[in-house]
Formats: sequence, structure tokens, C-alpha cells
Amino acid sequence: MKKLVKAAAIGAVVSSILFASLAQASEKTFTLRLAETWGPNFPIFGDTTKNFAERVEKMSDGRLKVRIDSANKHKAPLGVFDMVKAGQYDMGHSASYYWKGKVPETLFFTSMPFGMTAVEQWAWFYHGGGMELMQEVYEPHNLLSFPGGNTGVQMGGWFREEIKTLEDLQGLKMRIPGFQGEVFAEVGVNPTNIAPGELYTALERNTIDAVEWVGPALDLRLGFQQIADYYYTGWHEPATELQFLVNKKVWDELPADLQEIMRIAMRTASYDMLIHSQHANAEAWATIKDKHPNVQIKQFPKEIFQAMYDANEKLLAEAAEGNEQAARIIESQEEYLNKSRAYTDISTRAYLNTMTEVE
Repeated sequence: MKKLVKAAAIGAVVSSILFASLAQASEKTFTLRLAETWGPNFPIFGDTTKNFAERVEKMSDGRLKVRIDSANKHKAPLGVFDMVKAGQYDMGHSASYYWKGKVPETLFFTSMPFGMTAVEQWAWFYHGGGMELMQEVYEPHNLLSFPGGNTGVQMGGWFREEIKTLEDLQGLKMRIPGFQGEVFAEVGVNPTNIAPGELYTALERNTIDAVEWVGPALDLRLGFQQIADYYYTGWHEPATELQFLVNKKVWDELPADLQEIMRIAMRTASYDMLIHSQHANAEAWATIKDKHPNVQIKQFPKEIFQAMYDANEKLLAEAAEGNEQAARIIESQEEYLNKSRAYTDISTRAYLNTMTEVE
């Protein structure tokens, strides 16, 4: 009996210690540092990171906080990949195609010319194997990548002169990143990538002849309508998805419940950015029409579209040749696009076409 009492007493002590340890672990707080490519209070993009941080802290009851450093603080707007990989920051918010010079396969996860719409692309990420392929690309670099906010279809850019033929593109200097920049290069453009905060000055000072940024809401704020009259419709980024980068070692050290809170907050912030973009672009376009009548909406002529499409197909084939990983990503996207677009054609496209038939 004495032995039983003694064992029970020891068990109680051990249980209380374990309970106290678990309670202490559940009360442990974490603060993650996030570096974003954008400047402080940058509309829509910066709102996304703020919304994410607020949701994380609220859902975790204060156990997880996110401190955001904008580009003016860390001074490396296009260096987010390296900083998060090296552990200088725990997280980043940027766009995957900015890293194509370091890891070419990353460019497929932002938006591809003539590719999927936002809804189609999200379906591919979450139900069509896109997340798994993206993780395969980033994990060797000690990184995890998650969809981080979508702009929807981006506009095709601001041009000082109207583009009527392929000859008008020859030698034209344009800010346009990603795979689309390579496509434009194939048809004669000199593409370059410039940090967001430098775009207006570059166009104003003729460092570049044309600039592609996002859409009316963000373009209007940067003032491109004061310099260029021709605003072209999009083809190159039909579903521009930003990304949350997370240092894998940091992620692995978080409790499972906080990891899930982050997943939910990132996914919600991504969706919120799309509807925010739709609303803000609609309001900004109404402002442009009312206050900037000089702006003319244009589409590239069929000759140019066909040349860009052919160049895109050529570059995709070259990217897949000898690169098994790129080939699998391209094949996955093409197969999913064909499947999803067949339904989009008889649903969304059919509805919009129907609406043009009524007054």
C-alpha cells in the first residue's frame, strides 16, 4: 500500500510538471520579422501584409505577432528572397517571378502570359497540384512559399507612342519583369526590371519608354497618366499572385496550431487582395475617365498578339528542354488551364458575351 501511495504521489508530481510545461509552451509568444518589397503604406500590396499580421495576432490571441519592415527600412526591395533564405528575416512578401535570375523555376508561380485567370490559378494551386510543385522549387532554398495576394488581370502598360506594328516595338525600353519580359524581348523590346519606387522617375526621365505596373488603382497613384497617353490592355499577367515567403527553419519551430493560423491568414489575405484590387481598380478607372481624358485604352494589334503568343510558346518549349522540373510545372499548368478554361468558356465567358447582347 505504501508503495502504491508513493507511486501515486510521484505520478501526481510528474503530471503537474508536465501540465505546467505544456501550459507554459502554449503561452509562449513568437514575433516574426517580415520584409516586403513595397514601400511603407503602399496601397493594396501593403494592406495585404497588414491584414495578415492583424489576423495572425488576433487568431493566436497574441501568441504570434508579425513585424513588417518595408523597403525603406531594409533597403533591398528585390532582395527579399536572399534575406529570408539566409534568416535575416523570418518572412517576406514579394512576387515569385522576381527570383527567376536566381532560380528560374520560381517565375511560374506568379502569372504566365496567356495563362490562367485568378480563379483558375487558385484552383490549380489548391486543388491541381500547384502548391506541391511550388514547394518542390522553394524547399531546397530553406524556404516555404504561399500565395500572398492577387491583382487579377494586369494592364499591358503605359506607352508614350501608340503601338501599331511590330516595328514600333523594336528597341523600345520597357519596365516589364518575369517571363513576359522575355516574351517582349523576342519581339524586339529591351525589357528591364526596376523597383516600384523608381518607376515614375524612370519614365519621366526617359530612362525607359514604357512601363508596365499593375492596373488603374496603383498606376494612377504613381502618376503614369501624366506622362503617357496610351494605356494597353493585358495579356501578360492574367492573374498576378504575390507570395508570402517563410524561412523553413522558423516555420518548423512554430507549434502546429500557429502554423495553421498562418495558413488561414495567408489564404484569407490573398483573397482579400483580389476583391480589394477589383474595387480599387473600378474606382480608379472612373477617375481616369473623368479627370484624364488624354488617356486612351488600346489593344495590341492582332499581328503583335500573334507574334507574342508564338514567342511565348517557343520560350516555354526552351524552358522545358533539359529541365525536368520546369517541364513538369509547364505541363501541369497547361493541362489544368485547358481543363479549367473549357468550363470558363461556357460559364463566365458565355455570361459576359450574353451581356453584350442586351441593352
